[in-house]
Amino acid sequence: MALGGGTFVTQNKTIPGAYINFVTTATGATVFGERGVVALGDSFNWGSNNIFEVTAEDFYKNSMALFGYDALDGKMIGIRDVFKNAKKIYVGRINGNNAKKASCTFGEAKYTGTRGNDIKIAVYTDPDDSSYKNVYVYVGTTVVDTQRVKTMAELKDNNFVVWKRNATLTNTASTPMTGGNNGSTTGQTVEKFLESIENYSFNALTVISDNESISQLVAEYTKRMRDTVGKKFQAVIHNYFADYEGVINIDPYAVSDEDYFLAYWVAGAVAGCEINESLTNKVYDGEIEIDSLYTQSQLENKIKSGEFVFHRVGDKIRVLKDINSFVSVTTEKGKMFQNNQTVRICDQIASDVAVLFEEYYMGKVPNDTSGRNSLWSDLVKYHEKLVNIRALDEFDEEAISVEMGESKNSVVIYEKICPVNSMEQLYMKVTLE
Repeated sequence: MALGGGTFVTQNKTIPGAYINFVTTATGATVFGERGVVALGDSFNWGSNNIFEVTAEDFYKNSMALFGYDALDGKMIGIRDVFKNAKKIYVGRINGNNAKKASCTFGEAKYTGTRGNDIKIAVYTDPDDSSYKNVYVYVGTTVVDTQRVKTMAELKDNNFVVWKRNATLTNTASTPMTGGNNGSTTGQTVEKFLESIENYSFNALTVISDNESISQLVAEYTKRMRDTVGKKFQAVIHNYFADYEGVINIDPYAVSDEDYFLAYWVAGAVAGCEINESLTNKVYDGEIEIDSLYTQSQLENKIKSGEFVFHRVGDKIRVLKDINSFVSVTTEKGKMFQNNQTVRICDQIASDVAVLFEEYYMGKVPNDTSGRNSLWSDLVKYHEKLVNIRALDEFDEEAISVEMGESKNSVVIYEKICPVNSMEQLYMKVTLE
């Protein structure tokens, strides 16, 4: 006769036997979110109209296909500056209004934009077999695709050209594409980008524009995402006084050439800065030249007005102070929220606790004393990790409580934290004897 056996949920078995459960020792959930991710809306001459992900490795390997230019080209200076500190960019084109693709007899550019006008097609009879044609695709003077075919139907679309299958494959030394147009940047194109990027997780957002209405749109979007949706990131904006901890306002006079924006480098630096670090006194290593000849009083005024400003120290350009645009201090929202390191710590906690709850507790753990104690235990372990990396100072587990909310299926977390900030001022009193 067979004996009972297997696993059990409750001790209600009828047949004699061994019922054994194997479980792992509870170690607490690990939910530290990744930093170093930028969402970038920009006006490009080439590229997908959908959001696409680019890592530093992708950029330096495939920049021509992604953006239409070699990674070291002058037009890629902004992307290079982002990658000085960031790990990944979610890119979106914001100049899609009335954008057009270039075309010629043989095909059409894969993407809209003026870079398509630099595409040329060359067709030669194969010297070894006259029944074949050698087809070359140039972008500028660079050969980006070569195929050996007999007919147009055999040609495979590539990163730059979508072929017209009904065309006749005739010899040509150079047939250029024409008619490519970037389109314009409008409030609608920026709104489309912001709506699309909402589905991604990132640490810093920047939309490259000197249009005040667009800057306002980005600031309002950021405030709504942070305060209503709970999506924590900071926006980097050129010359817009948002008076909000989620928006970093870059000194508008730091760059004399209006064609370039420091938002690239700042967004990358903000995204890449860890929660136990500060950008205060960080050396600027970007490629855009900065004007930084300010007096002491001018620098003080810029700090008071909530500007992210650079200054010269010896032969280096450095970040003066890691602050955001928040200046209207109240009793409920004090000066601590002007400090970006404090904001990063609070944002990290908010995002990580949300992930912890959604991944391990929501819909899975009963809302009873035991379940809430389990959540409390994971929260304590998480905060202890923040202390270990010196993001929080002297955390007391009694500062966290998890209680039942107003409904049977809700919980409320109460906690007190003391964020650590980097040293910024040295006051030294020396007594001579």
